[in-house]
Amino acid sequence: MAAITASMVGELRAKTDAPMMECKKALTEAEGNMERAEELLRVKLGSKAGKAASRVTAEGVVASAVVGHAGALVEVNCETDFVTKNDSFLAFAKACAELVARSNPADVAALSALPHAQDGFGPTLEDVRKGLVGKIGENMSIRRFKRYENAKLATYLHGTRIGVMVEFEGDEGAAKDVAMHVAAMKPVALTAADVPAKLIETERSVASQKAAEDAEKAKAEGKAPQSAEIVTRRVEGSVQKFLKEVSLFNQAFVKNDKQTVEQMLKERATRIKGFTLYVVGEGIEKKVDDFAAEVAAQVAAAKGA
Repeated sequence: MAAITASMVGELRAKTDAPMMECKKALTEAEGNMERAEELLRVKLGSKAGKAASRVTAEGVVASAVVGHAGALVEVNCETDFVTKNDSFLAFAKACAELVARSNPADVAALSALPHAQDGFGPTLEDVRKGLVGKIGENMSIRRFKRYENAKLATYLHGTRIGVMVEFEGDEGAAKDVAMHVAAMKPVALTAADVPAKLIETERSVASQKAAEDAEKAKAEGKAPQSAEIVTRRVEGSVQKFLKEVSLFNQAFVKNDKQTVEQMLKERATRIKGFTLYVVGEGIEKKVDDFAAEVAAQVAAAKGA
């Protein structure tokens, strides 16, 4: 049996908003597996257990740049919110986005090796990063980037923590509206058919477990059980509802909930070819008690490379 620590319980609570004791029970039943514990909480508490899943403790910024017909979205991380307001750090993040757009690096390592000078540091972007770590006194790392080329692009930044880039054909105003919508509603794919199979299977598993739990309650109350056909329809209904909620074209448009995003785009003769959404720290699987230690480990690894 895996040891369930207070930090594990705290992390699960931050992700789900579930009561502390429920988090501990779920982790115990899941033998310390965080993903399985989240699933168990969703079965027991319903959708309430997923409402805070987008909360993150990571710090950093998302920066964007469009250079000609190429554009890039970049996430750069640091240890504290204080540094996200530092002019040198913000300039570094912006430089990262511009370099990605201009030079098309294959990965973060290739980006870091590109020529760049700032604040007296250089001659590469990595040298600037190392120099700023010493100057600011805080670790930082380039986490990820997405580049588009030969494309019409619309960008929306919500502060510095959420960034969206949309590739489109048609009306620029409609594309900018979609970028804002993506930042607010956080779809995972353009259409239901594009939703990753793993997410669908997780949703189907949760719905199946919930149906089984409801059947047990009905049996305990002396009620007749639902037929297998009805249960199957319920499960698939839950999955279809989920697909509509997370696919961009099926979502109610944030500026007019009487129409879907797809209907709005058709009305404005615009086609969305793809989008990228970055939320600072999203998806980071923390194996330590705080994000600062993770950034420190990333920087140590980069220095040793």
